Amino acid sequence: MAEFFRVEGRRKLAGTVRPAGNKNAALPMISAALLADGVTVIRNVPRITDVEALLDLVRDVGGVVEWTNPNSVSIDTSNILAADLDPILSARIRASILLAGPLLARLGRVVLPPPGGDVIGRRRVDTHFMALAELGADVSVGEQYKLEAPGLTGADIFLDEPSVTATENVLMAAAAAKGTTIIRNAASEPHVQDLVRALVQMGADIDGIGTNVLTVNGKGGLLEPAEIEVGPDHIEIGSFIGLAAVTDSDITVEGVRPEDLRGMLLQFEKLGITPTITGSSLHIAASQERRVRSDIGGHVPKIEDGPWPAFPADLTSIALVVATQCEGLVMVFEKMFESRLYFVDKLISLGARIVLCDPHRAVISGPSDLHGGTVESPDIRAGMAMLLAALSARGTSEIHNIGQIDRGYERIDERLRELGAGIERASSPAI
Repeated sequence: MAEFFRVEGRRKLAGTVRPAGNKNAALPMISAALLADGVTVIRNVPRITDVEALLDLVRDVGGVVEWTNPNSVSIDTSNILAADLDPILSARIRASILLAGPLLARLGRVVLPPPGGDVIGRRRVDTHFMALAELGADVSVGEQYKLEAPGLTGADIFLDEPSVTATENVLMAAAAAKGTTIIRNAASEPHVQDLVRALVQMGADIDGIGTNVLTVNGKGGLLEPAEIEVGPDHIEIGSFIGLAAVTDSDITVEGVRPEDLRGMLLQFEKLGITPTITGSSLHIAASQERRVRSDIGGHVPKIEDGPWPAFPADLTSIALVVATQCEGLVMVFEKMFESRLYFVDKLISLGARIVLCDPHRAVISGPSDLHGGTVESPDIRAGMAMLLAALSARGTSEIHNIGQIDRGYERIDERLRELGAGIERASSPAI
């Protein structure tokens, strides 16, 4: 049986919600547990399928994994012996590549099948291997990726792109290497910062958190087990801002880190969406302006993504749906992945007025009177965007392939029902 969401749109929502832990912080922190002998405890871990997939890989290489409460997991790495990742397990998740740095540092070798993940365009792995090679790894690329290094040595590395996962892989390998590593053009997203804090708690010596230059004074051996915590998911917070905007609802998000949200809020302001933050509480009032703010001179504005602290690429799908409910003309410019915007045909089928200019740019004219329909979720973020569209549309919608949404959003149907949404999880015979 295949599960789908049945959604009744045009309901006013209200209430308070807490963001789950950041998936993109939890995955490298789980991987980092392999750098220590003993039991590492990770709190505020989202219980989603991507996390479960990576934990299955950790089990497969010898880790003992136990959920100690609904969102805390303990990982005993006392007996990590395998360096060959299972191809079937690896195909379930792109983050399988995050095990490269820790296993290489710990065992001196690792064999990686090509990682899985969202089909949103080409996602390079070159940066990972070029950087690990500078630490001393011998890299062989074929049907699988084979890395060997009898010992890793610090180096001055300039990443050819500020890749989040490549930065994280090099950070983890460098923490256990001999000598000092400088990582230039490093990614600095909130989830990278969370990983740095976790590594420091495990005994690593790292300077430059939150910047594009990270200095790692390697330990020349394994780190220590620790209790570490995943921060709030700023992408999920952005999704809840979008939810409140498209349903014209009053929603409060508790437990936010305001410093993670500044670039995001600037872009929502272009659409006439202005949440307020008090302490760690973010409030989106009903009756937002929802009017596109033209650039000086009356020019059409752009919502465009970029490396941190710019607007996150993972929120472009959400912003696009919000724009369909705002008065005016705006361009969404997704620079990073050439297939992420291809889901707009599904929005058009629901009544959205969108012109897809090319793989990276879409022009949205709003507001559109969306109506219910049957659509499929192509990836995590587009799936959540389709869910927001269905909640704002007249009538009933069905969203299929919701396993994609479940990969990134914990119990999203239950949490939305608590806010008053008309959403239920149903099943149909698999085709």
